[in-house]
Amino acid sequence: MDTKAFKRTLQHSENYNRKGFGHQAEVATQLQSEYQSNLIQEIRDCNYTLQRGDVTIHLAEAFGFCWGVERAVAMAYETRKHFPGERIWMTNEIIHNPDVNQRMQEMKVEFIPVAAGIKDFSIVDIGDVVILPAFGASVQEMQLLNDKGCKIVDTTCPWVSKVWNTVEKHKKGDYTSIIHGKYKHEETVATSSFAGKYLIVLNLREAEYVANYILNGGNRDEFLHKFAKACSEGFDPDKDLERVGIANQTTMLKGETEQLGKLFERTMMQKYGPTELNQHFQSFNTICDATQERQDAMLELVQKNLDLIVVIGGFNSSNTTQLQQIAIERGLPSYHINNVERIKSGNSIEHRQLNGDLVITDNWLPEGEISVGITSGASTPDKIVEDVIEKIFALKATASAL
Repeated sequence: MDTKAFKRTLQHSENYNRKGFGHQAEVATQLQSEYQSNLIQEIRDCNYTLQRGDVTIHLAEAFGFCWGVERAVAMAYETRKHFPGERIWMTNEIIHNPDVNQRMQEMKVEFIPVAAGIKDFSIVDIGDVVILPAFGASVQEMQLLNDKGCKIVDTTCPWVSKVWNTVEKHKKGDYTSIIHGKYKHEETVATSSFAGKYLIVLNLREAEYVANYILNGGNRDEFLHKFAKACSEGFDPDKDLERVGIANQTTMLKGETEQLGKLFERTMMQKYGPTELNQHFQSFNTICDATQERQDAMLELVQKNLDLIVVIGGFNSSNTTQLQQIAIERGLPSYHINNVERIKSGNSIEHRQLNGDLVITDNWLPEGEISVGITSGASTPDKIVEDVIEKIFALKATASAL
């Protein structure tokens, strides 16, 4: 399939929209009342620091809603206003935040149902409106919806589209796209659907395994078993790793993506020599600015004299998980929660560990004066951050009064 040609045809269809419907002003007022916070603005104005009682809050200097997320949520709200009577579906969560997705459902914007891991598009009728989320949708899903005659509202983040353009360039030059990401993540599923030959690597360890195979060969069956769910159909590691290009899921750790790119550049230079490097390796900068800014701000935050860090964001949010990873690597007590309800009475907190387990930690707030670092993922509204900060203030005030 010529995915580039299909995308171009789709974008010229009268049933396709990625610019909104002219309701920006009224939607902006609604979003401000539902998601923004006066307290967070106060902390920003006070050099990202606020002290109340025994608690000093240090807020990361880049956190929360990014432009791409704001745009996607605003377009979804606009869509509901523009089509007040139509059935509206989303192919996935609009963003990785449970509160925002719950709000979508309250507005009668429903998810495509999933059975046994497969989406059931049979429920979508001609003329229904379907929203593609900020992470994008696979080209196969777009084609199916277009063939059905649906009205498609595309909120795909432009940074994600930039990665799609990159794998299209790889395909045109007969390079295999090595994608740094999680093979199950909606964004990576979408990106790989635009690629030709591809291989998805989760981390540097997997990348080193691939690099070693390129240089020294290895057990082909073992390789294919290891990447069985993370490579294109018919992938042959003995042929398809002669020319490689680097792409990434936009929410992965910037430093790891850069390491991965340098590893494959060195590998291809070692195998083919510097004069032939460009015939065997391609790399374009596809690291999202917002992801990078939040990671850089987190790296600054962990340098402060903190007692603990609270990372706020959806449990299925990749960029939030990466922020948590930075805190853990620095040895700081840190707690990834998705909303204020995870903070229980009696000084206990339910939080997500990096391995995905939910655990409860007691006595997580130390006695006496404390400094707390706060950050949030790119899909987290300021209002949720405010709720968490106010809960910490309230718990400490109650403890001091006892």
